[in-house]
Amino acid sequence: MDRTARLFRIDQLLQERQVVPIATFLEELQTSTATFMRDLEYLRDRLNAPIVWDAARRGYHYEKMQEMAGPRFELPGLWFNASEIHAILTMEHLLISLQPSLLAPHIAPLRTRLRMLLDSGGHSVDEVVARIRVLPSGGRKMEQPLFETVANALLSRKVLRIHHLNRGRGEFLERDVSPQRLVFYRDNWYLDGWCHLRDEIRSFGLDAIQKASITSKPAREVSDQELDRNLKVGYGIFGGADTETAVIRFSPERSRWVANESWHPEQKGKYDAEGRWVLSFPYSNDTELVMDILRYGPDAEVLEPLALRKKVQERLREALARYG
Repeated sequence: MDRTARLFRIDQLLQERQVVPIATFLEELQTSTATFMRDLEYLRDRLNAPIVWDAARRGYHYEKMQEMAGPRFELPGLWFNASEIHAILTMEHLLISLQPSLLAPHIAPLRTRLRMLLDSGGHSVDEVVARIRVLPSGGRKMEQPLFETVANALLSRKVLRIHHLNRGRGEFLERDVSPQRLVFYRDNWYLDGWCHLRDEIRSFGLDAIQKASITSKPAREVSDQELDRNLKVGYGIFGGADTETAVIRFSPERSRWVANESWHPEQKGKYDAEGRWVLSFPYSNDTELVMDILRYGPDAEVLEPLALRKKVQERLREALARYG
């Protein structure tokens, strides 16, 4: 019996009976006195269980709360919430996948601490890892030395010279960039920076950078407020200061999922008379937005603006043409 099961059984026995002798606990839990005492200490100290010893009747019981007028003690859930377990398992995954490097001597202790943390949830760590999976998707390959160069330029506040692939036009450009911050988004790394070629703030996918070198020129500083104004207002990673409002209507079937999805911090949504979810939010660059709309196929219809609607129509026609 694992610890979580033991704790719940101890609580059950105390709730069912007025006084529970130690012998009863040991028989029910099939454990040692030392293990039982540790469980009891955990319940008292960590979960605030009002368990007291009755010397006269030689057993444990729950202390009466205001002569039973107060609320009955309930054992809280002994588990991580969704964001906590996601964070822990993601860190575990990243450490496993990390290539041998200068950090190698530190990786094993970190993994040990993470596994101890998982084990503290009351279930076997091996059971947790086997039963709960965090599966990254859509990650694009990036060379580790390039990441180190970009990070060094970012932290040393130097201009970075990059050879970057413009995927839209299929051409390579050399440009100088004042790096401002690195962002991990949808399993990929992006560099937000001031592009000296275009004289504006741009975001670059690290996987599209072929070469990078640190120059001796000091980086231009851009405030967090200006970066956010240009990169966070619009939809997705390709934000911008100048925005339009996208209005998308989903089929009743797909609405059951989309109504619970977060597309943008400033989104608004409502059901129409036919049970279709109508979603609206600001966007600047439509590159990523068009891709996300297309994945819903016939279940999504762009209502506004007209330019976005026409672009999605055009992409759908091209897709259909591929199949004759």
